Amino acid sequence: MKWLSALFLLMLTGTGGAELLPPARSYKILMLLPIGSKSHRNVFMPLVEALAERGHKVDMLTSYDIQHPNPNITEIRHGLPHFPRASINMFNDANTAFGIVLTFKDQLTKMARDIYRVPQVKELYRKRKEYDLIVLNQHYNEFMYPFVHEMPFITITTPGMDPRQSAALGNVPSPAYVPTLFYEANCEHVLGRLANAIAGIVKPFYWRNWEVIPAVQKEINIHFPDLPPLLDLERNLSLVLLNSHFSTDLTVPLLPSQVEVGGMHCRPAKPLPEDLRSWIEGAGSAGVIYFSLGSITRGNTLPTKYRNMFIEAFSKLNQRILWKFETDLEGIPENIMISPWLPQQDILGHPNVRVFISHGGRLSLQETLYHGTPMVTLPLFGDQPTNGARVVANGWGLSLKYEDLSVDLIISSLEEVMKNTKYVENVVKTSRLYRDQVTSPVEQAVFWTEYVIRHRGAPKLRSPAVSLSWVQLLLLDVLALFLLVIILSLLILWWIFKKVLSAAFGEKYLKKKSE
Repeated sequence: MKWLSALFLLMLTGTGGAELLPPARSYKILMLLPIGSKSHRNVFMPLVEALAERGHKVDMLTSYDIQHPNPNITEIRHGLPHFPRASINMFNDANTAFGIVLTFKDQLTKMARDIYRVPQVKELYRKRKEYDLIVLNQHYNEFMYPFVHEMPFITITTPGMDPRQSAALGNVPSPAYVPTLFYEANCEHVLGRLANAIAGIVKPFYWRNWEVIPAVQKEINIHFPDLPPLLDLERNLSLVLLNSHFSTDLTVPLLPSQVEVGGMHCRPAKPLPEDLRSWIEGAGSAGVIYFSLGSITRGNTLPTKYRNMFIEAFSKLNQRILWKFETDLEGIPENIMISPWLPQQDILGHPNVRVFISHGGRLSLQETLYHGTPMVTLPLFGDQPTNGARVVANGWGLSLKYEDLSVDLIISSLEEVMKNTKYVENVVKTSRLYRDQVTSPVEQAVFWTEYVIRHRGAPKLRSPAVSLSWVQLLLLDVLALFLLVIILSLLILWWIFKKVLSAAFGEKYLKKKSE
């Protein structure tokens, strides 16, 4: 079944028939990606490369070594040691939702304090008005807003639509069905909607108005005492490129300034290296299980009890297992191959891969759906639990919790996904929708990026709601006026009623009734 589906998917390119016109001239674009995981970089790079191939000059502030061969791409590394990826252990108790927020508050404050002292960054800031456009990684990078003062800018929102940012654009998502970012709520029930509404108010208020952004703002004020507040600078945002698509994400109302370009990094599978190809094809009809926990959660941080469960479970399966694991493992069964790095999309696109055991990260989920592979997710933090719930709700696979894991559960879950054809059928159906687009996501992103430059910030894209206060946007002033009119009307009616009774029955009657 999987190989038939894969043949069908190979016929779908997802690029559509439209072509981009050549740009009027070469633009200078500054990309700001000072913090973010490797997955964030993977969202940016397809757009960076496409812009560079069209002749635009792209400077990119980052914490990674890009080392791209295109001469139009220049990487500037800030070199700050904050957010050290090598020391992150997502299984630590500190990595609860609240613990992560506190960690980010501390690290973002340090970034705001230190990054504008870096000579390369100071020089970039001095020259920022030489650029035609600034592109900012939206998530956790508010401390870079000084760069966008009096400049046209757009953001790339790597986790898809962020209700906080959407509200700042004037598009307030309804908590009745739109889940709060990084919060798993069952909106089908009244208590779930209540919890989602509370989280949708408390989390943004805590982040933007109470704790995190105010702490960052204090450091920014030291460097730029005359600049407007960070959240006021955000209002000048021209466009948001959303790493989402209605076929794989919740369908929500969007403004013209919110453009879905989810899956820019997805591509057709390439031929595998010979050792991997022979390993996968040598599995025969039993097929292969691919296992990866993403770029942040490394194999050596996986607690020993879980690691041993997987090894024992895999030893009892007929399938071969490809396991992305960053260190050596001794005594593993012959049906397991481990490697610190694996070409994920090329593996997922191979017809002999039966199921993907994933952490449930957004990019891995998009790649899995693009290539039509069922999955078993093991969510841990961030948007992963929400993504795992979506996997189950859409019938793309199953989602497990670490605290519930056992050898038997691992085996039964994998066998259910591999033997029950509904999972591959649902994934393939979604993949058809995902690929069926007028233009590719990258071309969409390129068009709208150049559009904002051509139209000098494209102010026509902005909603008039941006200029409204929360009181005006939520019609609280109108409701207050409406209540005032009702109260005054009732008081006037009561006064008239008393006058009528007084005229008809006299004052003695009214006093008697009141007694």
